[in-house]
Amino acid sequence: MIKALIIVDVQNDYFKGGSMELINMDTAANNCRQLLEKFREYDFPIFHIQHLASREGATFFVPDTKGCEIHDSVKPKENEVVLTKNYPNSFRETGLDKILREANISNIVVCGAMSHMCIDSTVRAGFDLGYSCELVSDACATRNLEFEGKNIASANVHASFMAALSIPFASVTTTGDFLENSKTSFKK
Repeated sequence: MIKALIIVDVQNDYFKGGSMELINMDTAANNCRQLLEKFREYDFPIFHIQHLASREGATFFVPDTKGCEIHDSVKPKENEVVLTKNYPNSFRETGLDKILREANISNIVVCGAMSHMCIDSTVRAGFDLGYSCELVSDACATRNLEFEGKNIASANVHASFMAALSIPFASVTTTGDFLENSKTSFKK
């Protein structure tokens, strides 16, 4: 059973000095890199998702800026698929579902950013489309949010979304556990 890695929006604007800096993005990106290296080692499919802002007044992921570029930590190789999206859901209007189905891939491993936005939307869409989803929690990052005058720390935002996605949408794991189980994870 072949798995595909989907790396969502690991782009410069989410890092220090970027237009939408996330908390713990360096750690998440390092974990994404470890997953990427393992998928490359086993020659399993890899999909890089790059968000390009399309709404007027967008302040990050603006096309043709350094901020919208995929971060060097997970820079795609020439033979790896890069799909651009304009919505939080990585399946919406990207062709991802079609490509996965044509390759008979039914299991996806998701990592990237933001936990509460594009990761949530992508995992839920993947589940709704019938994919078996694995979500690597420490390979995802988010930011502090505010709701009804309350500040919500990024750690709480992240934990809430990981908990909400864990049943039934995805099997939520860590990079260490995923890599430790890689012998069984990468059986064809």
